[in-house]
Amino acid sequence: MSDRLQPQNIEAEKAVLGAMLSSKEAVPKAFEKLKATDFYQDSHGTIFRAMLTLFNDNKPIDTLTVTNRLKQDRRIESVGGAFYITGLVDATPTTANIEAHANVVLQKSLSRQLLLLSMTMTNDAYDDVKDLTELLDAAHRGIFNISQGHIKGGFVDVETVVHKTLKEFDYQSTQGGISGISTGLVDLDNITAGFHKGELTVIAGRPSMGKTSLALTIAKNMSSKQGIGVGIFSLEMDCVEIVKRLMLAESRVDGQKMRIGKLKKEDWTKLMDTGGIIAELPIHIDQSLVNSITELSAKARRLKTEHNVGVIIIDYIQLLSAGGKTESKNQEVAQITRALKGLAKELNIVIIALSQLSRNVEYRKPPIPQLSDLRESGAIEQDADLVIFLYRKYHYTGEDKGDAMVIIAKQRNGETGTIHLSFIENYAKFEDRARDLT
Repeated sequence: MSDRLQPQNIEAEKAVLGAMLSSKEAVPKAFEKLKATDFYQDSHGTIFRAMLTLFNDNKPIDTLTVTNRLKQDRRIESVGGAFYITGLVDATPTTANIEAHANVVLQKSLSRQLLLLSMTMTNDAYDDVKDLTELLDAAHRGIFNISQGHIKGGFVDVETVVHKTLKEFDYQSTQGGISGISTGLVDLDNITAGFHKGELTVIAGRPSMGKTSLALTIAKNMSSKQGIGVGIFSLEMDCVEIVKRLMLAESRVDGQKMRIGKLKKEDWTKLMDTGGIIAELPIHIDQSLVNSITELSAKARRLKTEHNVGVIIIDYIQLLSAGGKTESKNQEVAQITRALKGLAKELNIVIIALSQLSRNVEYRKPPIPQLSDLRESGAIEQDADLVIFLYRKYHYTGEDKGDAMVIIAKQRNGETGTIHLSFIENYAKFEDRARDLT
């Protein structure tokens, strides 16, 4: 590495500490922006930690209390003695610029973290044993963590959580009981209270049950009605096929007529009008056909950073690979679902992952899915916050055309149960069932 001095500003560090010793108003402003590790000079980080201890104990912060705290910790001499503590106050004529000085300290800290990350990545890049995909993911994750690190919380006292919870209750009451992101489907919202950020939702079913159609219906509703950014990763369909589905569902043009080239003039008019609507939605489709959870995670972080998406859809779990050697498909799926759950929490987004079911369900009469049918791994059930099964009787018996049974088989923070939606197969669209108003 170069012999150049690492990014730092010792005078700004002194100004921050001096302001905290002089003004109780400056203390929370500094704690909000900085951590002890943000200080380049070790002694300044030690003084900052002593202040934090006093703050958490609801004790005043001044030259005397900080000096005594450092004496108790047997660290007073390592920071320069009591004389250095009082000198910080004498060197700070005003506390009005605490936030500006804290920003300088923070920027220098972030610069040092970037330098350290770049050194690590450079060394790893020279290592022929390192997997390139894992290396890229580590780089993305490292940069994301640096950019997000100072807005993430650590431990928090219960009083703060109570206030936050009361605000959430109040918001929920004003939103008709919807505490998460509305799916745009009334009965589904009534039982789930919407899909929640930081959670992994799994939509599962046998082939042709409408898993992708339900996910796209929800994506369109969230993006059009609430302006929520949505990222779509499909390992089965390309971006054109996905947009076709969105347009057909919105325009209510018969998909079969489109496939056989029998569209009428009015159909084209509907499609053209719908194209303009869909084009304005904040939906982002991955066209690279990712195949590993590592690559998907890296792209998801990029989507969050560049487009602030609130929802990511993955179609479907069993087509992803863990990226390394695993003993079995069960173990691989377990790694994938664990990573998806962690990613939802890390990015504070909703992740909707589609999943296949095992063939065993076909031998049950009637073949209504159960949690034990989740294909390849019980880890899907364990890691998912919400598990939704789709079952359409019409597919098996020719009865109840247009009816879709939506089974809430698991809900970590709510009840389970079954609702029914209308499925218009020609448009591949789910809707609320017509209400009987009599």
